[in-house]
Amino acid sequence: MIVLVAGVSGSGKTTIGTLLAARLGWPFADGDSLHPAANVAKMRAGQPLTDDDRRPWLAAIAAWMDERIAAGQSAVVACSALKGSYRAALLDGRPAARMVFLQLSHDQDADRLTARHGHFFPAKLLDSQFAALEMPQDSEQVVVVPAFAEPAAVVADIMARLGLGLGAGQQ
Repeated sequence: MIVLVAGVSGSGKTTIGTLLAARLGWPFADGDSLHPAANVAKMRAGQPLTDDDRRPWLAAIAAWMDERIAAGQSAVVACSALKGSYRAALLDGRPAARMVFLQLSHDQDADRLTARHGHFFPAKLLDSQFAALEMPQDSEQVVVVPAFAEPAAVVADIMARLGLGLGAGQQ
């Protein structure tokens, strides 16, 4: 199984994804590390990404997933997947992939981004994330999880919702 941990910047994707992967004994990839250098430079400069900017990034995440799936490996990857079309590009044709979308309010996210240091995504781009956001619909089969609790509680919620209990690391 590949678990995609999605949500707006600052929602806790890396923290939750890392903790979930450690708990399951699976490898973790931060989708931020798969962004082309031009995307990182654009965000650092305070410019939001466009759909065209995100296409090669989504393709890189999909390729990373496909490598794991082909090798029969389970893994966790974090990526924003803000729009339904992005989620479809990552999930369609990959029955081994499941997505968890971390949900929190604009104000909660603003607090987190303001407190975060050393990341290329500046807090001033938060509004662009929420403007691009299309919350998952029931038809997408994406698990939406509140992200305002302590990380360990969020991970426990994800594991319960995905049926990843004891022995899950063997999947």
